[in-house]
Order: sequence, then structure tokens, then C-alpha cells
Amino acid sequence: MRPRARGPGAALQRSEKARTISARSRARTEEARLIARVLLRQRKVACVNIIPGVKSLFWWQGKIDSAEESLLIIKTRSILLDEITQLVKEIHSNDVPEVIGLPIVGGNKDYLEWIGNETG
Repeated sequence: MRPRARGPGAALQRSEKARTISARSRARTEEARLIARVLLRQRKVACVNIIPGVKSLFWWQGKIDSAEESLLIIKTRSILLDEITQLVKEIHSNDVPEVIGLPIVGGNKDYLEWIGNETG
């Protein structure tokens, strides 16, 4: 059982600006797992989904390039985006790792509260 917030709406206030962050790890699923574990251990995220085998096409150094990557879908609070970005940049093997924050505009209230409760 997960602990509930103290007082009505306390966790919801913390999680109202919940974010899903997208990050990609090129080629190695092990790198994606490492990023996920570091973020979880440091309580920066509530959950990380790793989706291997994502095929990406992109501009790089003046040419269209491609790669098979692992997509990380990271659930956290928007206030932690800068810290998460810095941690991913320290671990990631790419020169310019993708880390983008996307707003969660709605969803299961209990799940959104859980994101707020599990991140510090």
C-alpha cells in the first residue's frame, strides 16, 4: 500500500504539473536500464517504461541519419525536469541526448497523486 498525502489534495497539488519525459538511448538497452535505475534510485521519477527497438530518422551533422534506439517514457513532476536532464546528459553516450518534457493534461487522479508521492 502506498502512503497517502496528508490533508485533502496535498499530493494532487504536488502532482498537478506532472510530466511525461521522453528520452532515447541509442543502440544499447543496457544504457536505457542504467538511466532508469539512476533516476529511480534518486527518487527523481515514479516510473520509467523502456521500449526497445524504436527506429528513428533525424538530421545529424548536415545529413539524414537513422538509429535503432530504446525509448524511455519517464513519469515525474515538472519541477524535476532540469535535474533529470542533467543526470541523463551525464550518463548518456550521445553528444545531444533527447530529453523533452510533455505535460500530462489529465488522467487517473490516483495515478497522478502517486507520481507526486513517489518523487522527491
